[in-house]
Amino acid sequence: MKKRLFVALLSLSIVTSTIGQVSEKSPQDVQKEKRMEWFSNAKLGIFIHWGIYSVKGVSESWSFFNKYLPYEEYMSQKDGFTASKYDPKAWVDLIKESGARYTVITTKHHDGMALWDTKAGELSTVKCTPAKRDLISPFVKEVRKQGLKLGFYYSLLDWSHPDYPNMTRTEVRYTNDSVRWKRFVNFNMAQLAELNKTWKPDLYWFDGDWEQTAEAWNSKGIVDLLRSDNKNVIINSRIQGYGDYATPEQGVPIVRPEDKYWELCMTMNDSWGYQHTDTNYKSPYILLRTFVDCLSMGGNLLLDIGPKEDGTIPEEQVAILKEFGRWTKKHKEAIYDTRAGIPTEHFQGYTTLNKGGDILYLYLPYKPNGPIEVKGLMNKVNRVWVVGNGSMLSYKVYNKNYWSEVPGNLYIDVPNHVLDSQITVIAVLLDGPVKLYRGAGQVIESN
Repeated sequence: MKKRLFVALLSLSIVTSTIGQVSEKSPQDVQKEKRMEWFSNAKLGIFIHWGIYSVKGVSESWSFFNKYLPYEEYMSQKDGFTASKYDPKAWVDLIKESGARYTVITTKHHDGMALWDTKAGELSTVKCTPAKRDLISPFVKEVRKQGLKLGFYYSLLDWSHPDYPNMTRTEVRYTNDSVRWKRFVNFNMAQLAELNKTWKPDLYWFDGDWEQTAEAWNSKGIVDLLRSDNKNVIINSRIQGYGDYATPEQGVPIVRPEDKYWELCMTMNDSWGYQHTDTNYKSPYILLRTFVDCLSMGGNLLLDIGPKEDGTIPEEQVAILKEFGRWTKKHKEAIYDTRAGIPTEHFQGYTTLNKGGDILYLYLPYKPNGPIEVKGLMNKVNRVWVVGNGSMLSYKVYNKNYWSEVPGNLYIDVPNHVLDSQITVIAVLLDGPVKLYRGAGQVIESN
């Protein structure tokens, strides 16, 4: 019987790297890309929640807002806030060792307690605690000295301020009083002007915007103020539509956020500030896995620490940052200056690409049970190696037929002796910017 080979192409779709493509950009877009460049390349930042709430180890601000304890009892913690062992150099040494390229410190949380000697009104500052000194200046000095980027957390709302309408979940000071509200807006502007003029941070991390509108906060005015003498400052999304990047919190996005720039903020345990009863720490492996998950979707991780009232960092947090440092130092080529990887259907794990798109990084948060597989890769592979030790790996392509445009499957052997104790990273050098087959395959019929 004569046999006929019939090939029906059901779907053939190829996506290629967008590197090098030119599109029209507005001057505002160009300016934003310029100021966001360091942020996009930095990948890892360290968040610092430090305040009077660390004295009793209660939830920062929310513990009185939600009436878990009386407001007066919460604020009495200021009498025990000593900062007696505060060593900003040790803090920054550890932050830099972790591999972080930037850090964000709380200058003022929702409780209104400022960690610098603010002159904007007769209100609570660190000067009224046993610490009796500005705690921001020495930290800023050390951050600048060690070449890290500086971020300031600032709460737009202030539940302690006599001119702010809300005090707790059930108590309000006033409603519809434009005079008092204007005084509060002016107060916010005065504090932000102090921070900006004195230290000119690289980034502002606003919070608390949900209680008012952009118009009420004067969000545009705030941004204009900050950029008037700090034109390249980056501003997060929590300012009612006037920010530069998105800030998902605690939960890793399942799909990549729509924003080009984004950052996941996450605690090491279940608390932002120091709570002595919270021992539910995530392991370095879990946190590193979260980190590479962010990398694979083109985002950053802002990992939080909560120092004790005396300024010491809990040993569990120190250990995690040191393990981050070991891992990031070993795998730096696959972390900084990378971009989002290939779609998840192509590899069972996380991926990133270098800026040129011709090096594919594969993150293995597991011990492979045999060769690892990359599907739909149309490029020729030039070589494969283990990031951090340079070991060359053998690889083969299976299921590639000469008569079909559908690529075969790439299999890479990863022996046990090259595995990292946490997450192993494999680099695949391609013959050009990545090209991926995104179709549904082909049907072969014969008779």
